Amino acid sequence: MRVTRLGGAAAAAGLAWGHFEAGWVRLDVVPCPLPDLPPELDGLRIAHLSDFHLGFPSRGSAAVERAVDWVEERQPDLTLISGDLLSRRAGEEQLRSLLARLPRCYAVLGNHDFALSRDPFSHPAELYDLEPATLLTDDSRTIELRGRKVQIVGVDPRSYRRREAHPERRADPEADLRILLCHFPDIVDRLPPGAFHLVLAGHLHAGQICVPWPGGRLRLAHIRWTYIRGLYQRPGGTLHLSAGLGTTFVPFRFLARPEATELALGGLDET
Repeated sequence: MRVTRLGGAAAAAGLAWGHFEAGWVRLDVVPCPLPDLPPELDGLRIAHLSDFHLGFPSRGSAAVERAVDWVEERQPDLTLISGDLLSRRAGEEQLRSLLARLPRCYAVLGNHDFALSRDPFSHPAELYDLEPATLLTDDSRTIELRGRKVQIVGVDPRSYRRREAHPERRADPEADLRILLCHFPDIVDRLPPGAFHLVLAGHLHAGQICVPWPGGRLRLAHIRWTYIRGLYQRPGGTLHLSAGLGTTFVPFRFLARPEATELALGGLDET
């Protein structure tokens, strides 16, 4: 009986922690060295947000609100969002209110925005625009920042899943900074060398539910994925993979805090 009570107490404590952690957002400024970055773009600041999953009851919505407050306060040069904005259409009003506060915002959608998921709580959102933010669906925008040409290419999750996405064909070799925005991180391994300077992705929630394991953490949701969270130098571009802000399946995170990141670009010292 005592063992049963102790087990029940441990389970309750675990659920309470997972509920708390789902709203305990990490706000980080991360140096991001890139090869061949023009001096004018050194120090350019890019806020990377991902995986809001609004409309699903979770403390993740509080994490999203806190992240948007932070980005709005810091006013980076760009705000880029790598998909899974909604889990249900009930979150659309909140989403649009938050996007209106983000400076120079560009976004792509993720599989949950189309309910292309095993998550039974995910419903198709039917988002066709995100004004005043710019929604990219297998297209691109080119803007000028600090007198230099910056191209942002977006990937639609549906063409990605059909293996029909070829964002490298849209990459402008004349652009001083080429950024790829895609929900799925392993797109970086489909790119030819030098296609993009920076690739931003989400999707994995850093595992969302992790347990301690010898040498690190066992990520129960995404055991076989190569990329989990953070920066990775790859031939097709430097990948930044966000742990995201919301939750799916269950409204908990464990050893996988939500996060918002400001990437501070700098030149890559290759000596």
